[in-house]
Amino acid sequence: MVEPPWWRPDRHARRRPNLLARQAIVAAIRRFFAARGFVEVETPALQVSPGLEPHLAAFETALAEPFRDGKVTPVYLHTSPEFAMKKLLAAGEEKIFQIARCYRNEERSPTHHPEFTMLEWYRAGASHTELWTDCEGLLAAAAEAAGVERLTRAGNSADPGAEWTRISVCEAFARHAGIDLAATMDDVSDPAPLAAAARGAGVWTGPNDRWEDIFFRIFLAKVEPALGIGAPAILYDYPASMAALARLGPDRRFAERFELFVCGLELANGYGELTDPAEQRTRFEADRALRRRLRGAAYPVDEDFLAALESGLPDCAGIALGVDRLVMLAVGAERIEDVLWAPVAGPG
Repeated sequence: MVEPPWWRPDRHARRRPNLLARQAIVAAIRRFFAARGFVEVETPALQVSPGLEPHLAAFETALAEPFRDGKVTPVYLHTSPEFAMKKLLAAGEEKIFQIARCYRNEERSPTHHPEFTMLEWYRAGASHTELWTDCEGLLAAAAEAAGVERLTRAGNSADPGAEWTRISVCEAFARHAGIDLAATMDDVSDPAPLAAAARGAGVWTGPNDRWEDIFFRIFLAKVEPALGIGAPAILYDYPASMAALARLGPDRRFAERFELFVCGLELANGYGELTDPAEQRTRFEADRALRRRLRGAAYPVDEDFLAALESGLPDCAGIALGVDRLVMLAVGAERIEDVLWAPVAGPG
């Protein structure tokens, strides 16, 4: 059955309690960061590079320059405000946050939308583990603002005030899939060991799957659904090949990357940020090469971002959290459209 337009009074009335909860949560987010001395910033959605993750698709447009003989420059709607916010760190800001509209093409599902709201924050002079404490306080504040004690999704719930689970990626694979992930990481260019382990766990793999493809097949089938049940979960120590913007840890097979899960849903993704411009350029070029192989073309590198790193990006940690998903968890919504004031129009 085709649903009526979102603006129909009867449909809006059903969604309105969720939208008022959203308003309360956004206000609570601002209070949370103001109380901790953060500065709220705003950065342009139009960027010369939308982000270089190989699997993200951006929206492209053209910037006309009326005072430069009508020169037209390709620009993109950002997939995240990350590059611009790190430039502000290089400029001297120390604790910043932004509630930003972000854009990703080819994404529409119960938990994805082409235009969505991202909360991103950075701490100069901090480690990624300090962001874990931020997450604990923020989720408690959001739940309180929405007037709920537990976050819920798909019949599961999590108490943000309970003791959180903290588990490494390798521990999670062992516990929930019965796979020794580290044993397959000596040479991630060879996917055969992980493919064999996946088949042993009952997960299908394709003949052309890369190591990371198989990782995600296992993760989505066995690991993610088990994370954040009862209490939120921090999943840390991601494989280095899956953290292009993060510092490497003491064991250089792993990076200072973590994700936050609640009721089997990824809510946030954080890093101890990479500050070495030469290493960052190498990783960017590797991502661009992979994107060319997968999609036939690559987005440009933001040279101004690399110049900011060269000028001296301080040691820092940053994280991006999906505001729409946080609201979904607070109100128990199953679809992201149920917590958006005005969803992007779909096919007619």
